[in-house]
Amino acid sequence: MNLGSIKKCARSWTAAAVMLGLCNVAHADRLADIKARGTLVCATLTSSEPLGFTDPQSREIVGFDVDMCTAIARQLGVRMQHQGVSVQDRIPELMQGRFDLVVAALGYTRERAQQIDFTASHYQNPIRLIVNSSAGFDKIEDLADKHISANKNSTPEAAVRRMLPKATIVTAPDVREAFLALAQGRVQGLALSQPSGIRFTNDSEGKYRFVEGALAWEPTAMGVKKGEPALLAAVNDALDKLEKSGETDALWSKWFGPKTKYNIRREKKLTPISAFR
Repeated sequence: MNLGSIKKCARSWTAAAVMLGLCNVAHADRLADIKARGTLVCATLTSSEPLGFTDPQSREIVGFDVDMCTAIARQLGVRMQHQGVSVQDRIPELMQGRFDLVVAALGYTRERAQQIDFTASHYQNPIRLIVNSSAGFDKIEDLADKHISANKNSTPEAAVRRMLPKATIVTAPDVREAFLALAQGRVQGLALSQPSGIRFTNDSEGKYRFVEGALAWEPTAMGVKKGEPALLAAVNDALDKLEKSGETDALWSKWFGPKTKYNIRREKKLTPISAFR
């Protein structure tokens, strides 16, 4: 290669390096993009009461997660733009940058933390098992070698695999399908978070109930695409302000409190995600 060719290659490499650096800077400044456009695109579930579901009167998606999205956006000084997402797609679509923040019953796991960044955990719920009331199961151990349904790629599925390794797990695309497997007798137990379970047990008029104990306590947080430290820090700061002002507790009481059919106390408050690593 002659000197002219070498210089030409060097210039090309330098230009490529500069462009790569500019791309990385743009990629790592999503918070600036959010503030520039004036909206935070926040994804929630759309069929998981009371987190994100369709209000029968307004036909709008409402719920605790939706309200938390709105509160975070307000703390950032922008409007909330809602986007629906499924349990299976919430992490892949966040990784692809299709929204800024995911607030969708997102339980923290070390495996998921290799794919996305987690904020502090703003609440924790026990993962429990529901059974047919007449089946004779009382404790988690009674289902050690039974068929158990759970949402595919969910923390309840992971909890069953960890705590009941001899059980046969039947996965479903959403919690309604997982419950249908129990109702049709294809499984003997259903693993899910306690709030979702309360909805099913209350509506069943005693046909289904929880067994004693919890498979795990699930730290639930919000998700941010990796490589966005400014956005992650801003959301954590917003969560801290909402906690100190009592707004998170007020929203929890609105959707889960004693005046609701769930009547669940928010026992575990805002906790740094580092506590679970």
